[in-house]
Order: sequence, then C-alpha cells, then structure tokens
Amino acid sequence: MEESSVFDYIRENRRTIVLSFIAVAVVIFLIGFFAGFGDILRALEGTSPYFLALNFVLEAIILILWTLRWRLILNVVDDAPSFPRLMMLLFTSIFGNNITPGAAGGEPLRAYLLREVEGTPFEIGFASSTADRVFEFIPFALISILSAVLIMTWEISIWTRIVVSVLILVTIAGFSLAVYAGMNKKIAQRIALSVTRRLVSWFSRFREGGISFAGIHEKVIFYINRFNDGFSTAITDRRVFVIGFFISLGMWALDVCRLYVCFLAVGVSPPAVPLIIIYTVGILISLLPILPGSLGLREGILVGLFAVAGIGADYVMAASVVDRIASYIAPTLIGLIAAVYYGKQMTS
Repeated sequence: MEESSVFDYIRENRRTIVLSFIAVAVVIFLIGFFAGFGDILRALEGTSPYFLALNFVLEAIILILWTLRWRLILNVVDDAPSFPRLMMLLFTSIFGNNITPGAAGGEPLRAYLLREVEGTPFEIGFASSTADRVFEFIPFALISILSAVLIMTWEISIWTRIVVSVLILVTIAGFSLAVYAGMNKKIAQRIALSVTRRLVSWFSRFREGGISFAGIHEKVIFYINRFNDGFSTAITDRRVFVIGFFISLGMWALDVCRLYVCFLAVGVSPPAVPLIIIYTVGILISLLPILPGSLGLREGILVGLFAVAGIGADYVMAASVVDRIASYIAPTLIGLIAAVYYGKQMTS
C-alpha cells in the first residue's frame, strides 16, 4: 500500500469493513442470546452514574497520557505539533484502528497525517508511532509475566493454565523479536526487502509487463534506514525511555482500574487476581486481526473466563457495554469527526 493511499483505505475496503461489522453483530447477538438479553438489560438498568462518569474520566486521562507519550517521542526524532493538534491526529488513528479488522489503518495513518498536515517525512512519523507502541509493550510484558505467575494460583484446570501462560510468553517473545528487528538495520532491511519482493511478485500477476523490483529496491532501503534511525533514536534516548516507561505503566494501571470500575458500575466487585489475568488475556485477544476492535471476540473470552471467577455472563456483558462506551464508541466518534476534518483539509 502506498503512503498516499493509506487514508483512502477505509473507502477502498468498505465492503470488508461492512462484512466484518455484520460478523461482529452476529457474534454479539449469540453471546447476548446465551447470556440472556433481559438479564443484561436489568444489570445495565442499575448502572451507577458515578462509576459510569469515572469510567469516562479514566479513559480521558489514558488518552491524554498517550498523546503526551507520542509527543515526547516525536520531539526526539522531529518537531512535534501542538498538543491539541497531535491529540486530534491520535483520535483519527484510533478511528482507523477501531473500524478496520486487524487495526490496519492505525500507525500508518498517523504517519500519513503527520506528513500531510505537518510535513513530517512518512518514515519518521511511522518510526515515532511504532516506537510509541513499543513503549506500550514494555509494561504490558511485565503485567503479562505477572499474570503468567498469578494464573498458577488460580483454581482452574492445569491445561487452561498452560495454554494461557504459553500464549502470554509467546506474545512477549514475538514483540521482543519485532523490537529487535526494528533496532537492527540489517534485519529490518532483510525483512522489508523480502516482503516487498513477494508483494511485487504478487502484484505483477495482475499487471501487464510486470513490476520491476530493482526499480523500488533503493527506495525501500532509503525508507528503512530513515525509519531505523528514528526508531533507534527514540528507543535509546534515556530520558525518553524512562519517562515513556512510567507513562505507559500509568496507562496500563489506569486501564486495569477502569475495567474494575466498569464492573463496579453494574454492581459487581471482581477479585483482583482473576481481573489482572483476564485483563491480560483480553489485551492479547485484541491483537488478533479478526474483527474491528475485537468486538464480540473479546466479550466472548471475558464471559468464559469470568465465569470461572464466579461472575455471571449477564454482568460481564453489562460491564463490557459500559467499557466499550468509553473505550470504543466515544473515541471512535471523535476520531470520525477528526478524520472528516483532516480529509476535507487535505482535499481543499
């Protein structure tokens, strides 16, 4: 996908997006049917306005911290725009993430918008948004290791403990390899060239005369080198690393608290250990490139795991609704407005 076409991804793939949301509707209907729509509505009727408001406040703080972290990284590799402007760019990327299966539009969309709105080179913007995700991964790795340890104390089958623990550790290993590849220029070049060669070979089948790989080889090397330089600079800067780490740790802690608040909102107080473990598994499920925002899929996993903790499916689904209103619906709507604004600005 070319840089200039990233913002058009949604329009070009609208059929896939519509079908994926139909799949989401079917999955959520099935979960709601088995949990009992009446029971879910009764649980929602008793939602505490105080905890509902607190849910939004915590989500707002998380988004503010996310913008601060991205701005911190951008100021190392380039000049970051103003905080309000950067936050709107972030909301636009969240919109791209939330409506496309596998979050295909998020990080490239941030880089594309930075280039079009602020004049930041695409590869530098992409390096900053990728480095931003790396900082998010570091505390997640710590929480995942903690969850892998805590799950051994949970009263569940040994096979469930093994499967969840292996899933957590494999994810950590995968992210670690990705970070290493991002910092190692030779490995990054090898991966990028291998992927590009395969894409060129595939697209050549549908184009008369084919496409010359030699013609884009140097361009790929140029962009990878620029990306690697920006990525390495952001990751190896001691000040950025320390501040970014604690910002990320605070974001994860607030997100766990927010999930707890969502249950309190519907009148349930989940035990701490299962909550941390299930939260970690929920994040892992969100990484699967299947449905937009992992809607339905994450809820199904939460229903199954919280059942082991003694919490009924109706209350889990009610808490998920409270969660999604603040973490999915509100940011997506704001991101839609921002996307329309920037779209008009770039075409005018």
